[in-house]
Amino acid sequence: MQAEERDPENQSVGEEPPSILWGLDPMFNAYSRLYVKDILQMRESCQVPGIYFYNSHPIFKVDVLGTVVYKREREDFFCYGVDDGTGVINCLCWKDEQCKDQGDTAKSGATSLGSSTHGGFDPANELKKLCQAQRCLSTLDIGELLRVRGPVKTSRQQREVMASTYYKVSDPVMVVQISWMMEVPRLYRECYDKPLRLENGAQDPNAPGTSAVSLLGKATRILKDFLKDREVTRFRPYDIQEILQPLVSSQPQKTMSKQEPQAGSSSGLSSSSNHLRQLLRESLQTLMDEGLVFRKVKSQDEVYHVTEQDKDLLMAIRDIIKEDCRREKYAEKGCHVLHILSSVRQRYSHNVSKAALELALKALECNSDIISTRDSHYAVF
Repeated sequence: MQAEERDPENQSVGEEPPSILWGLDPMFNAYSRLYVKDILQMRESCQVPGIYFYNSHPIFKVDVLGTVVYKREREDFFCYGVDDGTGVINCLCWKDEQCKDQGDTAKSGATSLGSSTHGGFDPANELKKLCQAQRCLSTLDIGELLRVRGPVKTSRQQREVMASTYYKVSDPVMVVQISWMMEVPRLYRECYDKPLRLENGAQDPNAPGTSAVSLLGKATRILKDFLKDREVTRFRPYDIQEILQPLVSSQPQKTMSKQEPQAGSSSGLSSSSNHLRQLLRESLQTLMDEGLVFRKVKSQDEVYHVTEQDKDLLMAIRDIIKEDCRREKYAEKGCHVLHILSSVRQRYSHNVSKAALELALKALECNSDIISTRDSHYAVF
């Protein structure tokens, strides 16, 4: 498994939401299936130690699946080094004290009860077998597959997972690993890579610009859902303008415009239309900033292409990577994302942004058309 290039450390402290609002993020109470690389790079909260942030999402519990690459055993715990293909992280897995005590009791009780059972059901013996099976699942060797769930801690300046649940995964035909490799990128696209957006109730209604920001957020989500559900490949602004009309019509009069005339229906209608066009422009700009759409050619005819649905763009990127990977310079490591971006702008469109390219690369990798060989490098099978 290879993770896409991300840099959670680049987030500023100002982007950290107040701790009182962390519970509004569903990821806060969930076990996040992050890549090990991202777990190691997450920034720790300046408000509460032990809480970390990935893309403004508060996280303290993770779910990791990987191969054991080293192992240390102590009296009370195992320390496994788990490698998921993006990095290695220490996982502290405590031994089950109850099972050890029951195992010792089973050994002592087996001699006293053995003579009376005479081949019948022996509770002590069955308990001993159960503890042996549990120890077998919790004791791993190098090369075996381990799944760990638990909170993230930093000890001696080293990030590690304190396992609350862990067990050996039997995966002879790699069904579990393939399912995991398909599920985690989807979670990144749909949850982890989307910044935290608080609803209106979590914001201060008296704060300046609150209504405008929330309205823009709603409009952006409406357009995203529309483009995804309809699988739109390209569009013009007037094709989707009516989608936002109910949103503008439902806003109070004061949020339309502070200078809107109160008399005259034609003036009010004109102001509402202007507000709708302004909202559409801002929403489209937000989509372009996120790389979801781009304009192949900037002209009076505003045509927007949906990045993940643009087959020509995806084919051009794949052909560039395939062609350049034949050169000795890129044969081993693959093509860097900035090299791909430069080639795409020369051969396809000067208006393709880095964010749009990264989305297109994710789509190609999800379809197994390309693979990420290392940080920000891509190659074709």
